[in-house]
Amino acid sequence: MAKKIYVGNLSYHSTEDSLRNAFAQFGDVVSANIVMDRYTGSSKGFGFVEMGSDQAASAAIAGMNGQELDGRQLRVNEANDKPRRENTGGRW
Repeated sequence: MAKKIYVGNLSYHSTEDSLRNAFAQFGDVVSANIVMDRYTGSSKGFGFVEMGSDQAASAAIAGMNGQELDGRQLRVNEANDKPRRENTGGRW
């Protein structure tokens, strides 16, 4: 079963391909995406990598946390599912 990993402190110059390539050494990378600002189109400095197995995800977390990618020291840990916020229509 695939497992999602949070990758923080990404360089604004990192690409999804560079992220995928960095994590591929630990196993099958199902997906790699960098979260982009919807207004500016620039990176928000974090992203997610989905590994093909729990073992690959654990190895990637242990191997990549604190490592440098594109000049920045990464923060890597297991992603937590965040519940979606309800759209309140601007009212509190």
